[in-house]
Formats: sequence, C-alpha cells, structure tokens
Amino acid sequence: MRDRTVILTTLNEAWAGPNSILDLFLESFRIGDGTRRLLKHLVIIALDKKAYLRCVAVHTYCVALTTEGVDFSAEAYFMTTDYLKMMWRRIDFLRSILEMGYNFVFTDADILWFRNPFPRFFEDADFQIACDHFLGDSLDIQNRPNGGFNFVKSNNRTIQFYKFWYSSQAMYPGYHDQDVLNFIKFDRFITDIGLKMRFLDTMYFGGLCEPSKDLNQVCTMHANCCFGLDSKLNDLRMMVQDWKDFMSLTPRLKRSLNLSWSVPDKCSLEELIQYSSLPNNVQWYGSPVNDVG
Repeated sequence: MRDRTVILTTLNEAWAGPNSILDLFLESFRIGDGTRRLLKHLVIIALDKKAYLRCVAVHTYCVALTTEGVDFSAEAYFMTTDYLKMMWRRIDFLRSILEMGYNFVFTDADILWFRNPFPRFFEDADFQIACDHFLGDSLDIQNRPNGGFNFVKSNNRTIQFYKFWYSSQAMYPGYHDQDVLNFIKFDRFITDIGLKMRFLDTMYFGGLCEPSKDLNQVCTMHANCCFGLDSKLNDLRMMVQDWKDFMSLTPRLKRSLNLSWSVPDKCSLEELIQYSSLPNNVQWYGSPVNDVG
C-alpha cells in the first residue's frame, strides 16, 4: 500500500489443495464488504513446493519460503515438533519483513475476511493483535492474544520486540510462539523499549473461541479452537454460507434480525480437549489447532 503495508499469510500443501483452506480464504475477500480490493496487497508465503505451485495458479503474489532440513508440507498438529518449528519460523520471517521497512497485517489462512479491518485498527499502536478471549479493554495485557492475526508497524521498537520474542523461545523450550507471547507481554523489556501494544476486540475480530456477535460489525472470523483439518473446513464453509445469507438481506433486515453464526459446529472445545495431547507444562490459551497458516 502507499504506506508500505502488506497483508501476509503462510501456506503449506495441507491447506493449499482445491476446495481447501486457501480457496475459502480467498473467497472471503471476494464476497466481503470492501475486501476484494485488498487482494492486490496480499502476499502468500508458501512453505513448500506444492503450496507455491497452487498459489501461483490462483493468486498474483506468491513467495517461496523454505527451511533447510524441514518438511512443512504435511498437516501439522498442535504442539508437535513440526508445529513448533513452523510457528517459530514464522516469527523470524516476520521480523525480517519489519527490517525491510514494511508494515504488515499477518493473517492465518483460516481467518475469513468479511470487512476491511483497517478502520478498526488503532492509529497509535506499534503492535496490535487479535484475541482468543477479549476482556473489554484494548490496553489490558491480561487479554489472551492469538498470534494468527496482527497488525505491526515497522520501526525500531517492533524490530526489537520481534527479536526478543524469537529469542525468548530459549527461555521457554517446548512452548509455541503464542504461549511465549503470553509470558513476555508482562516483561519490563516491553516497557523499556516503549512498544505500544493493543489487543483487538472480538466484536470485530472474532473466532470460534469467542465469536463476533454482530454480523453488522464483524471484520474477520478465525477458525481457532478447532482440532483437525476436516472440522476446520466444515466450520469455515458454514461461516461463508452464514455471511452469504446475511449479505442477501436488505439493509433494514440486516439491522433488525440480529442474526448470529451457525458455528461452532464440528469445531468444539469438547472435541479439542478430548484429542489434545498437550504436555503438562503447557498452558492452553485456546490456540488454533492444526494451525499451519
């Protein structure tokens, strides 16, 4: 964009196939309110060869990002070794984007964009992030952030922060980036560098952990709190249909019917707890399971 802001997502083979996560992600931009034009600012970071080939077949801007000795093509389940490697590779890559002087909106590919989110961002924030659970105050560091969606401005503060975030994995081995963020957000280092951090309201930036309750306000919906690709696809498709049904209404009916989402359906906290195999030392924050992008 004119202010050097790009929209980024990551993608691997498991999420790239026809009728899979990628297609639903791109469809949301096309059917959203004021979102189609944002596609020209979206760069898809492909983590393996098949994901890259699929990307160039359906989108204009694709970048291949490989990690020597690591295969990111398969479905990566929450808290497995491959999952952790992917998440930390992502943090290091985003730091490099900031060092190149680009602001970015990072979005997981299992987040559907239904409205332009930029009017809902805080102008004075360096780093703003969506939440699994929002407590009502954007400045409250007790909010439970979700690393799958954030808007970050390129400056010395954010570059130092991402370096600190990445290096902090050594202090918390076996934890993923989101857990580590929940630890370091209290660290004095954040205050010392003057980082302005804000947490985004789930009214506008919702998810299956805490859905946006008003389709007249929602910007994005995340298929978080969900185990397995099939369940995630089911609930994403239902969200797309919910949105299409909503958009087919007259303006008057949109305001008066007070419609809500039909999800979660196959994605549920009960299923997540049943199948989750978190180590005893890992505190769960409602993070997206099987979160590859």
